[in-house]
Amino acid sequence: MTVTASPATSPATAPATERDVIPFHVSDVDEKDIEAVVAVLRDGWLTTGPRCRDFERQFADHLGGGVQALAVNSCTSALHLALEAIDVQPGDRVITSPYTFTATAEVLRYLGAHPVFADVDPVTGNLTVETVTDAWRRLSPGVRRRVRALVPVHFAGLPCQMDGLEELARTHGWRLVDDAAHALPAARRGRPIGTWGTATAFSFYATKTLCTGEGGMLVTADAAVADRARTMRLHGIDRDAFARYKHVDGWRYDVVAAGFKYNLTDVAAAMGCTQLARLRDMHRRRTAIAAVYDAGLGQVDGLATPARAPWGDEHARHLYPLRVLDGIAVRDRVIRELAARGISTSVHFIPLHLQPYYRKTYGLQPSDLPGATELFTQEISLPLFPGMAADQVVRVVEAVPQALAAARATRG
Repeated sequence: MTVTASPATSPATAPATERDVIPFHVSDVDEKDIEAVVAVLRDGWLTTGPRCRDFERQFADHLGGGVQALAVNSCTSALHLALEAIDVQPGDRVITSPYTFTATAEVLRYLGAHPVFADVDPVTGNLTVETVTDAWRRLSPGVRRRVRALVPVHFAGLPCQMDGLEELARTHGWRLVDDAAHALPAARRGRPIGTWGTATAFSFYATKTLCTGEGGMLVTADAAVADRARTMRLHGIDRDAFARYKHVDGWRYDVVAAGFKYNLTDVAAAMGCTQLARLRDMHRRRTAIAAVYDAGLGQVDGLATPARAPWGDEHARHLYPLRVLDGIAVRDRVIRELAARGISTSVHFIPLHLQPYYRKTYGLQPSDLPGATELFTQEISLPLFPGMAADQVVRVVEAVPQALAAARATRG
């Protein structure tokens, strides 16, 4: 993708009309996606069935590494199933990131376990070996012994240092379960995210790099984890509905555990298959847009473009987290100035240690996790989706410096 733009500093434009607004995200749905969904509706088997099995097989083949893939209704479900399958118990501790959506820590509370938040690198938004080690050392000896797992999050699609984290987990006897909601298709040192550690959870929510509306995938090379999760994702029943109803005695089933209702529908899975077939094309488009942003905004005083993946790694480019270095007041004004220019944005994330539930439950302060707090005060996520037109990308590149100048002018 080739576009040119200059960082203009013209006065604020009049408020944009609805037609002029560049949305933060538009799901990339094409005719093949629609045809696949319609075919399922015409076939008549709507819930978990042959399309889900196709999706699971294709997804596992895409990742390689001998993983099994289990389609579920959300990344939250995938994380919950993975942690339950590795036997996280009430009172256990799990080290994870505060710089994430609440689902990452919420599933621990489902199990009666407690999150231990390790700080993130304020440039990458990711856990590091050093921040995880520091969080572990701050625990009392008795609590250290209750640490069961490590759950890193690949913020914005930039892969964590999985080799170092995997070795750290092995040293301490922890299981490594990564939250890869942002990280398809990402890789660390040429090895796909999804093939590290014990298990990985992916998201197919409407805004993600592969979209089924709602949906997720649990992947693991651990046969015991896969077997347990496969049973628990549908009420603890030993056979799914499609397997049962193919047989004359399909009414027979055994409930072997108190499971959950986490299965994916064939409607969603059909779209997952067609989306997976063009994942690389969508990723190339995201990468091209990010490169234009980098070129147009990388030299603007007061801004910092996102961390790039080191050589040998692959960034999924789910988000474009620009940082406004003047701090939260200017950052918030930049958001409003961009909205006035018809540019929709978001902020990823309000860290969990600042959220009322986690702050009050665990007695947390902003200063406890300074890297996450700093990143939150600076971050703006710019529009980034495969269907963005070249002129829309140019508009964003032109509007950001204008918005920053206007925000600075009103400072004080």
